[in-house]
Amino acid sequence: MSQVIRSGSCAIAAAVVVFATQLPAAGQNAMLPPPGFHHLRLNSVDPDAAIAFYTRQFPSTSKATWGGFAALKSPNNVMLLFNKVATPAPVLPQTAIWHFGWHVVDVRKNLALYKTRPEVQLQPLYTTDEGGSVLVSSDTWPGTGGVLGLTKAQIAAARAEGVKPAGGAGFAYMAAPDNALVEYQGDFPAERFNHVHMFQEDPFCAQLWYRKHLNATPVPSRSGDAPRTEADCKVARSPDRTWPALEPEGAYRVPTAAVTFGDVAITWYMRQGEEPLVGTRGHLYDHFALSVADLDAWIAKLRAEGVTFLEAPYRLGDTRAVMIEGPSREAIELVEIK
Repeated sequence: MSQVIRSGSCAIAAAVVVFATQLPAAGQNAMLPPPGFHHLRLNSVDPDAAIAFYTRQFPSTSKATWGGFAALKSPNNVMLLFNKVATPAPVLPQTAIWHFGWHVVDVRKNLALYKTRPEVQLQPLYTTDEGGSVLVSSDTWPGTGGVLGLTKAQIAAARAEGVKPAGGAGFAYMAAPDNALVEYQGDFPAERFNHVHMFQEDPFCAQLWYRKHLNATPVPSRSGDAPRTEADCKVARSPDRTWPALEPEGAYRVPTAAVTFGDVAITWYMRQGEEPLVGTRGHLYDHFALSVADLDAWIAKLRAEGVTFLEAPYRLGDTRAVMIEGPSREAIELVEIK
């Protein structure tokens, strides 16, 4: 499906080119206000059932509609939009979008509640490649050096030194309808949609791309490293996997980078596998959307900067939108919100 949507037809591509040539040069548009995070679009076989699941597990959310789509609304005015499909959307091959997550007020209260609900499939976090798992990250050895995990050598050192789990707040995961993966973490003042966790071919280069083209706010490095430039943004993936991780073999967490749009973080690890990431269109996580006040100005800016357009401007409910492509083939929708 993603290949069909991506390739579309020559007519769509031509429409983008024709439209773009009619726009003024970017000029001052490079300093447009940063967009807000608007929604994450999922392809779902049963949007109503999916929304019922989320409203039960995250009671601050509510069922809504937007732009002709069934929606789940978070109290920070961020939404999940659901596109109804006839067959389950693929989750493989891996795209740039990995999972999404919520802040919760008390992660352990949530965990205790979820254990009583048969519809919730809690996901184990493996603590070593030798076996063992926990359901909350803080029930195993804490990370170090700004990394949310330990390597095999660091785990051996923690054992030898008698390091104990921190307990308390941490991050945890559940499986959700349509094979979605959802993170919940706390303890925070209020429950809300908080982040989209992604993979990138080059996380530091992606951070620069989002800052340059979408005026995103970069998140400082947890390890205190100086900001990267285009001259040194390509950093090799660390050979060391870390735990806790959703996979028994561990996770590659270095390098990592992030940006924010309003109160939603877009966080990246380098891709975990050896194959390049594929486009998101038609997959479970189809795209995410950002809200802008002046769509024409943004199209002019992005055209001048050579950003790839996937779809020409189109109607979306009672407004307009355009679809562009990010550095690892993630589809990004810009929605005009006056």
